[in-house]
Amino acid sequence: MGVETVFTGGRIVLDDDVLNGSLAVAGTRIAAIDAGASALSAAIDLDGDLLIPGLIDLHTDNLERQVLPRATARWPSRSAMIAHDAQCAVAGVTTVFDSFCVGDLGFQEERTRTFVDGVADMDELSAAGLLKSEHLLHLRCELPAPDMEALFLPYADHARLALVSLMDHSPGVGQWGDVEKYRDLLRRDGLTEEEVETKLAQQRASRAQWRAHNRKVVLDKMQGRAIALASHDDRTLEDVAENVADGIRIAEFPVTMLAAQAAQSYGMTTIAGAPNVVRGGSHSGNVAAADLLRAGAVDAFASDYVPAAMLEAAIMATTVAGLSLPQAIALVTDHPARMANLADRGRIAPGLQADLVRVRLYDGVPIVRGVWRQGERVA
Repeated sequence: MGVETVFTGGRIVLDDDVLNGSLAVAGTRIAAIDAGASALSAAIDLDGDLLIPGLIDLHTDNLERQVLPRATARWPSRSAMIAHDAQCAVAGVTTVFDSFCVGDLGFQEERTRTFVDGVADMDELSAAGLLKSEHLLHLRCELPAPDMEALFLPYADHARLALVSLMDHSPGVGQWGDVEKYRDLLRRDGLTEEEVETKLAQQRASRAQWRAHNRKVVLDKMQGRAIALASHDDRTLEDVAENVADGIRIAEFPVTMLAAQAAQSYGMTTIAGAPNVVRGGSHSGNVAAADLLRAGAVDAFASDYVPAAMLEAAIMATTVAGLSLPQAIALVTDHPARMANLADRGRIAPGLQADLVRVRLYDGVPIVRGVWRQGERVA
């Protein structure tokens, strides 16, 4: 197939260099990279902008924000998926792992509906070629939830399933290691002190009954498959050791420096929340991602709940932690690709998928000026 699109006049971010040059796309793939300007009159002049690989977001809850823009206003599911997709694309995210909560702990019953409807919309709109980004499935398995197994198994063999994470949002562990903060959450929901203590007892009882069983269900189903497995919100050395023993190789959003560094010492890779970097700290009072970054304990960023945070966090990493631009961009491109076993993307190199993002830095803030997925412009 002949060359179809040429980019010139830009700064191309490669694995370990930034090249002032040109890039050619043939079909869906990168065909060639050359130093210097292209003489082709039809070439796209990048006017000095950066050209980076398309971002890969391993964890985003952004669809939930579109489904429930207000606590009492549920948006039509398909319209929410279309809006979510558009927000990801304009943020430069060309591969989206839609992260659906599997299991209800009694806080957000609507999440199950979001999960079931969202997967159906993802399938239908993807098959119709109507989504700008490529959407893959990330199942977030809530281990203490009584309904987790029944919800998980029908989707465990889904064709788009690419990541499974094990999480536990019980009081006293993980993100909610500080039980008093958990109590405050329940109080903000309007519960009386007696109701708060009843809820805590119920959550602890559910964890005691279901966590071990549900963990075994997930691990048994995933054994021997080329689907990435992650733990979620690791807090202690014991958390990390259990995950390593069970063959889990990704620590997603470790909430303490101790857990993040322990995970890496075991050969696990770590994901930090990009909003944590952009905001300057954790929204739930846990370890600051910038501190993890400076300690060398971050392998990738995920958007969590703000797609645009990924690129901004990567650019901030050059000043916050002194990373080179290629090293920083790899946090949202190459490293997530490797973690999710996506060998065809995440870098700018001949033969790889032509997922590309044009970026201009304005006062240190990245502005996305163009997005191409598989060689086709989508934003």
